[in-house]
Amino acid sequence: MLGKAQASLISAACRDALQLWLQGLSALEGVASNTITAYRGDLGSFLAFMTMHSGAPQGLGALAKISTSDMRAWMANERNSGTGARSLARKLSAVKSFYRWLAEREGFEPTAVLAARAPKFQKKLPRPLAKDAARAVIETVELQSGTDWVAARDVAVVTLLYGCGLRISEALGLTGKDAPLPASLRILGKGGKERMVPVIDAARTAVSRYLKLCPHPQDDTAPLFRGVRGGGLNPRQIQSVMARTRAQLGLPATATPHALRHSFATHLLEAGGDLRSIQELLGHASLSTTQAYTAVDTAHLMAVYNRAHPKA
Repeated sequence: MLGKAQASLISAACRDALQLWLQGLSALEGVASNTITAYRGDLGSFLAFMTMHSGAPQGLGALAKISTSDMRAWMANERNSGTGARSLARKLSAVKSFYRWLAEREGFEPTAVLAARAPKFQKKLPRPLAKDAARAVIETVELQSGTDWVAARDVAVVTLLYGCGLRISEALGLTGKDAPLPASLRILGKGGKERMVPVIDAARTAVSRYLKLCPHPQDDTAPLFRGVRGGGLNPRQIQSVMARTRAQLGLPATATPHALRHSFATHLLEAGGDLRSIQELLGHASLSTTQAYTAVDTAHLMAVYNRAHPKA
C-alpha cells in the first residue's frame, strides 16, 4: 500500500495504473513480493514528486508529457534527499519498467523517461571466504552453543549454505517433507524460479544428525529448521552465530551467511566448474550476476586458459 501522503498526491488513474502494472508483474512474471513492495514505493515517490513539481495531480495524459528536464529534476531531488547512486539507479530502473508498460498500454512515446541515464557507481564485488576459512567456519559454528541439538542445527544450516550454494531464506524454507535430504533438492528461489540443486554427502549427514537430536517433532508441513521454542528458525539466529564464529576466527565482517554462497560459487569455478552450470546452481537469471558472484583472480583464469585452449 502507498502511504497516505503519497496517495494524496497521486491521481486515481495513476494509482490504478500502478496497481495494474504491479499485479501483472506478480501474476504473469512471478516477481517476488519484496520486489513488488520496493517498486510500489519507488513509483509512489516518483509520481508524488511529479505532482509537486508540476503543481497539479498528474493524470495519465500528463505522465505521457514528462520531459527530460522533469526527469533531471526528479533525479536531482533524489540525490539531494540523500539517495545514493546505487539506490537511484534501482529507482530509475523501476520507473523505466513502468513507463515501458504504460506507453504500450496508452500509446505514447516514453523517450524522455527511457533516455534518462542512471548515475554511475562502483559495483561492490562479493568477498568469498578462502577454502580453509570456509572449512573453519563450519567446524567452529558448532562451538557457539552449549546445546547439542542447536549446535547440530547451526552446522547443518551453514553446511547447506556453503555446500549447496543456498540463500539463507532457501535453507530456512525447507520443510519436513524435504527430509531426509535427497541427492538433489528442488529449490524455489527468487521470483518463483525453480532449480535443482545437488546435495553433497556432508550436508545430508549434517541434517541427519540435527534431526536425530532435535527435540521438536517433525512433520511434512513444519519448518525443517526449528528455533528453540519450536517455531521456524529466524535468519537472525544464523547471522548471530556467524558473527560469533567470525569473531572467534578473526575473520572480517564480510564473512556473513551470504558470503558462504559466494564462496560456493567461487570455489566451484576455481576447481574448473563451468560458469553457465554455476549460474543454474545459484538460480541466477543473468550470467553477469554469476560473474559478479565469482572472484577468481586473473592468474587462475589464465592458468585454466593455458591448460584448456587448443592453441596453448
